[in-house]
Amino acid sequence: MSPFPDERERIRAAIDRILSQAPEHSDGALTIVALAREAGVPRNALTQRHTDLKNEFYDRIRTLGGTPDSEQRLRKQVRRLKELRAADAEEIAQLKADVEALVGALHQVTAENQLLRRQGAERTTALRALPAQPGPSV
Repeated sequence: MSPFPDERERIRAAIDRILSQAPEHSDGALTIVALAREAGVPRNALTQRHTDLKNEFYDRIRTLGGTPDSEQRLRKQVRRLKELRAADAEEIAQLKADVEALVGALHQVTAENQLLRRQGAERTTALRALPAQPGPSV
């Protein structure tokens, strides 16, 4: 039971005012918050007690060819998140390619290092230092 006997009528009247673009107590946005403010009821009256009126409000908006503000915001956010996800996927692909190239280079350097160590261990002749070259005169 509604705390106010005329709550449903106030909500219906508020729906009519908002959809006719003549709000008296709200900014006229196509949202439940604006509808609740326009009807002078708490928001939970629409989200808990009168969900049928909330659904009727959204149905009438769609019938008029409009999209509720909340849906527009969500669609915009979904688009932005999809763009971010695509950019992240591109960056991940590039990082994977970089990792593969670095692993290949590491294997090559490791093999060359092992070869040089073997050659150094097999060498029987002594290494000799080259004579120092005179530095530039000042």
